[in-house]
Amino acid sequence: MASEPGALFRLGREAFRAHDFYDAHEHWEELWTDQHLPDAAFIQGLIQLAVGCYHLTNANLNGARGLFTKCLAKLEPYQPIQRDLDVGSLLAFARHSLEQIESLSSADRFDWSGLPRLDVDAGKSA
Repeated sequence: MASEPGALFRLGREAFRAHDFYDAHEHWEELWTDQHLPDAAFIQGLIQLAVGCYHLTNANLNGARGLFTKCLAKLEPYQPIQRDLDVGSLLAFARHSLEQIESLSSADRFDWSGLPRLDVDAGKSA
């Protein structure tokens, strides 16, 4: 059932990995609003990260800047690993994205190479 918390989290992660940032945000937002989670702030940070990415795909540099800035405070307390995700890589991407945005004249020049994959075992050794 898609409304089960674990399923919603996985669906969001899979959508993010597929660069379907809007869908990732939708799944995580359903999880965040419909469940009483001890890590609700972490989920909110993931939502903000996904929406920041979505804004970039729509050439909205100001919107992306705002969401990447907001997600930092939500994600930082969950370092180093939360829900088997490497929170440090999420933070590094958000910070690097903010640096890029400041020097970009156009969102189509954004370098996506640092986008975290959100692998389930990201915090475990290979």
